[in-house]
Amino acid sequence: MPERLPLFIWLREGLRAGLLLRPRVGAAQPAPWQLLAIVVLTSLLDIGLGWFEVGGDAQFDLRGWLAPWWNTGAMLLAAWWVLPSQQDDPQRPRGLATWIALWLLAMVPMVTVSQCISIGQAEDWLPDAIDTGAIAWTLYALLWLWLLAALVRLSIAFGLAPVRNAALALGLAALFAVGAVEFPDRPWQDNTPVADEGGPVLTQETFETQQAIWKQSVANLSPQRPGVIDVYGIVFAPYANADVFLRESTMVKEVLEDRFDAAGRVLQLVNHPTTFDQLPWATPLNLERAITAMGDRMDREHDVLFIYLTSHGASDFKLEASNPPLDVDTVSPGALRQALDNAGIVNRVIVVSACYSGGWLGPIADEHTLVMTAADATHTSFGCGSRSKLTFFGRAVFDEQLRRTHSLEDAFKAAVPVIKHREEEAGKDDGFSNPQMLVGKKIRPVLQALQHRLDNNVSEESARRR
Repeated sequence: MPERLPLFIWLREGLRAGLLLRPRVGAAQPAPWQLLAIVVLTSLLDIGLGWFEVGGDAQFDLRGWLAPWWNTGAMLLAAWWVLPSQQDDPQRPRGLATWIALWLLAMVPMVTVSQCISIGQAEDWLPDAIDTGAIAWTLYALLWLWLLAALVRLSIAFGLAPVRNAALALGLAALFAVGAVEFPDRPWQDNTPVADEGGPVLTQETFETQQAIWKQSVANLSPQRPGVIDVYGIVFAPYANADVFLRESTMVKEVLEDRFDAAGRVLQLVNHPTTFDQLPWATPLNLERAITAMGDRMDREHDVLFIYLTSHGASDFKLEASNPPLDVDTVSPGALRQALDNAGIVNRVIVVSACYSGGWLGPIADEHTLVMTAADATHTSFGCGSRSKLTFFGRAVFDEQLRRTHSLEDAFKAAVPVIKHREEEAGKDDGFSNPQMLVGKKIRPVLQALQHRLDNNVSEESARRR
C-alpha cells in the first residue's frame, strides 16, 4: 500500500510546486478524500476571489464555473498519457492521483496573483500602466510563463523525459489559449444592467417620462444674475454602451457646479440604461433644444456657455451615439456651431473629449470661443475602455487640475504633460493623443474676469472660515 501523508503536507508541497520548487512527497499517494478536499479547496478559492473580481451586484453562474473544467479534464488525459508507468527512483512522485493533487495546488499561486490583478482592475486600484496597454499584456504573459514553468518543473520531478515534458507544456499552452478565447466564462457575472442588454423598453410611458424630465430640467435652471458673469453648462454623453462616459459627464457637472459657481445652471444629457428615467436623453435634437433653452435663460452677451461632449470619436470627427433600442444620430461640429449661432450665444467654451476631436477646432473656433479637445485630428485619445473610470483627458484636466485652479488655460497646460506621461506608461500604440486648445482673443478677457471673481469668492470663503 502506498504511503499516506497528512493533508497539510499535500497542501504545502503542492504550493511549493507552484513556486517552482521540488515537491517532497516521495512515492506517497493521496487518499481519495484528500484529493477531493484539494479539489474543493482550490474551487472555493477560485469562487471566492472570483466574486471580488466582479464585486457589487454579482450573480453566481453555475455554467460559468463548470465551463473551464473541460480544460482540466483534457489536461489530466494528457498527463495520464505522458506520465511514466513505472518509477525507478523511490524518491520521485508517481501516479496520476499524485500529479492531479500537486498540479491543482501548483496553479494556486499564479491564479491567485492573476485574480488579484483582476480585482485591482475592477476596483480601479491599479496605476494606468498596469491597468491597460502593453505593460498589462506583458504582465499576463509573464503569468502564463510562470504557469508553464511550474508544469515543466513538476513534470521533471515525476521523471518525465524532455520530449514528453515539452509535449505536455505545449499541450497546456494550447488548451489554455483555446479556453481563454472560446470559454472565457467565470463563476460570477456582473448583474448590473448594461446598455446593450438593459436599455429601456420604448413604451408611451418611456417617452412621456422623458418629456417630463426634460421640462423639469429646463424649468429648474436658475436665472441669470445681473452684473455677474454666470456660467451655464451642458454636459453631453451620447454613447450608452460605456459607463465611463456617464461617470465623466457626472464628474464634469460637479466640477462646473462646485468650481465655476454654476449650481442650478447645468443640464446633463446622457444616454445610459440606468438614467433614462432620471436624465434627458443625449440626442442631437435635445442638444439643440438645450442650447436654445440656455440662450433664453442666460445673458447671451455677457454670460458664458460651457459645453462638454464626451464619447467615442471617429476619423470623420463625428461623435458616436447609441441608446438602444432608440436610434440616435451622431453629433457633428457643424451642427453644434449652427445651434450656437442660432441661439445668439456669444461667449462659448467647448470641450470635446473623444478620439480625433481636434477636427472640431476649425468648425467651432472663433474670437469669442475657447475650444479644448482631448486629441488632435489624427490621433485617438485614451481611457475610454470598459474598465476605465474616467478618460485620461477628463481626469487630468477636470478631475485634477480644475479642482486647483479656475483658469482653463492653466489647467490645460498643466494637464497635457500628465496625459502624455500616462499614455506612455499605458503603452498607447498610436502615438501621443496631443490635446489641443484654441482661445479666441475676445473670450480670454471674459474668462479672466470670471477667474478673478471665482478666486475672490474662494478667498472670501476662506477668510470667513478663519
